[in-house]
Amino acid sequence: MNLELRHLRALVAVDDARTFTDAAISLGTSQASVSRSVATLERTLGVRVFQRTTRSVTPTAAGQRIIEHARRVLDEARLLEEAARDHAGELRVGYAWSALGSRTITVQRRWEEANPGVQLIWVQSNSATAGLAGGSVDLAVVRRGLNDPRFTETLIGTELRYAAVATTDPLARKRFLRMADFAGRTVAVDSRTGTTVEDLWEPEARPSSLRPIQGVDDWLTLISTGKAMGMSSEATATQYQRPGVAYKPVRDAPPIPVFLASWKDDPSVLLAAFASLVRQVFTENRGTGSGGND
Repeated sequence: MNLELRHLRALVAVDDARTFTDAAISLGTSQASVSRSVATLERTLGVRVFQRTTRSVTPTAAGQRIIEHARRVLDEARLLEEAARDHAGELRVGYAWSALGSRTITVQRRWEEANPGVQLIWVQSNSATAGLAGGSVDLAVVRRGLNDPRFTETLIGTELRYAAVATTDPLARKRFLRMADFAGRTVAVDSRTGTTVEDLWEPEARPSSLRPIQGVDDWLTLISTGKAMGMSSEATATQYQRPGVAYKPVRDAPPIPVFLASWKDDPSVLLAAFASLVRQVFTENRGTGSGGND
């Protein structure tokens, strides 16, 4: 038997996403690679793990048991990787779109001053857990609840919401926007990691449509060409300045909660120290308009 961790990661990713396409996005690889890994695993084990149709991917009875074992193996592998990183002196922080906006530099500087032997590394991952589930990071900045019993989430602050519009759009001339300015418009959203949902608007002010996108580059391209508006956090407005895109605060929009997510069974004192530092920086900069997901 010649199973590898990448086969198990592909297996679990498909089970979480229930599509090979979304599993590939969460792993940062191609759909073909995920399909090959699952096929190799099925061939090696001699059982079919998933039932595939044109509309869905669901585990078989045998597959469900195999997936449970795979999760346990990956959890143990993750603990090994974390132990190695602790020894190497680094803390890896994942994020889906933006880290902490303009607060990122302050956090980086203060962390290095207080922890000279532990390197702080930021890692972007376009997955719902910002790389946490895959074991590539020690903790993650997320802007909506993960609803996963494996993880714990700590609220570290809130961010303002900003509209993103084409610079040729008449709305770009306003100092700020309101939720009603989105009425009848197309809004680009990332349903995997984003925070913009239709329920944010009152019925009479809702956009005419929500256009799904995959990642910040797709989002910015649609907005800069005038094909859609967007709404995101302070951090996105700070981190992703793009020619043709103007950011405007949305005055009556609810704030976005920002969480640090980590594994429930991780006792690392580094995580607690990082959470305390970030919470302090948010408190000091509350309401300054610094520092995302759509």
